[in-house]
Amino acid sequence: MENCLFCKIVNKEIPTSFVAEDGELVAFDDIHPKAPAHVLILPKTHVLSVKEADEKLSGKLIALAKKIAEEKGLEGYKLIFNVGPKGGQVIEHLHLHLVGGWNEAPKKVEI
Repeated sequence: MENCLFCKIVNKEIPTSFVAEDGELVAFDDIHPKAPAHVLILPKTHVLSVKEADEKLSGKLIALAKKIAEEKGLEGYKLIFNVGPKGGQVIEHLHLHLVGGWNEAPKKVEI
């Protein structure tokens, strides 16, 4: 999609250091983290939200999140899909938030 921020990141029009990258997915640190570890995981192809994703793509996003969490040594974490503007989705490109890294159980995290 032409004006999509995440498509520009995927296409390396906006310099970003990837935490992970394969043929279908990329992951990078959120520029406005809500936790000590806050990684965004998304498909390279433009998919609007998880509503439009099939089970295979959703599963790949979750599997990569689990791998990154393990590599980062996160003992506990949250996986969050925001769906649509009323669900808190700010960028209209499917992405999964991996948030964690707290020293203690969090009382409240606003995403």
